[in-house]
Amino acid sequence: MKKTIALLLTLAMLLALAACGQSAAPAASGNAKIYKIAVVKQLDHASLDEIANAITARLDAIAAEKGVTIEYEVYSGQNDNSVLKQIGDQAVSEGVDAIIPIATLAAQVMTVCAADSKTPVIFAAISDPAAAELTGIDYVSGTSDALNTEFILEMLLAQNAGAKKIGLLYSLSEVNSAAPIAQAKAYLDSKGIAYTEATGNTNDEVIAAASVLIAEEVDAVFTPTDNVVMAAELAIAPSFIEAGIPHYAGADSFVRNGAFATCGVNYTDLGTRTADIAFQAISEGMEGLEDYYLMDGGIITVNTETAAGLKADYSVFAGMGELVEVQTSED
Repeated sequence: MKKTIALLLTLAMLLALAACGQSAAPAASGNAKIYKIAVVKQLDHASLDEIANAITARLDAIAAEKGVTIEYEVYSGQNDNSVLKQIGDQAVSEGVDAIIPIATLAAQVMTVCAADSKTPVIFAAISDPAAAELTGIDYVSGTSDALNTEFILEMLLAQNAGAKKIGLLYSLSEVNSAAPIAQAKAYLDSKGIAYTEATGNTNDEVIAAASVLIAEEVDAVFTPTDNVVMAAELAIAPSFIEAGIPHYAGADSFVRNGAFATCGVNYTDLGTRTADIAFQAISEGMEGLEDYYLMDGGIITVNTETAAGLKADYSVFAGMGELVEVQTSED
């Protein structure tokens, strides 16, 4: 009886975690192939939501193009290892054809969950797949949004040539952040520019860390593609603007939530590419797939509202790459 109750509670929890319901594109005939996919976000925030939406839109399009049925569920792991493991174990037990985890912790947990079944795991938006130990595994592939840290810091210095101290804001729990933070330190050391670090592993801790950097009177702040900081961006952006401190970040979703500027990949394109890889894995097998596929970057995104609040002239960015202007939104 206790086992039955526990199972029902687990199933209820997993259903509550689902961010959207099953989607089944009409099949060409009653004998058409049916594929089942679990899409697993590490947590809810703008970047991961954008990727998940692009993945599911592409899966629907593939189903229509190929005359097959693709059923999927989108889950949020709430940035919790145990919740992610429950989702992964349930997906494997249900016999899904593939799991698409979004962000590093989700990918690591899904890889472990699928180790015995060899269910294809096609990750999305992993900045450093090798450091995350997601390479050299025959049932794992995906897309990487590796960051060009030096270029973003070059943008920072082009806009504020007199910067003397830079704040580095990130989470120690994010594997994605380790390499770009190390690169940022090396770059700033080479330029003789001081830096100070502030870290947080929860929303409240990130808000407190941002306050520390403001009190330190840094000239600008850099954050890589850090999911924990991204989740807090809407909360910290107004404080940085009020203090006159531009926040440079690792993805356009930060900028859409109030950060000043970035240069990186298009996450809608990344999600679309990830879905294509996933369908190749389930329809043709994993043999022809690389360890991962690096997405092209080079898109400079600037928040014009934030620029106005900072009284910052960003015209210098126009000569550095493709420039996209956005305004603050909660999406």
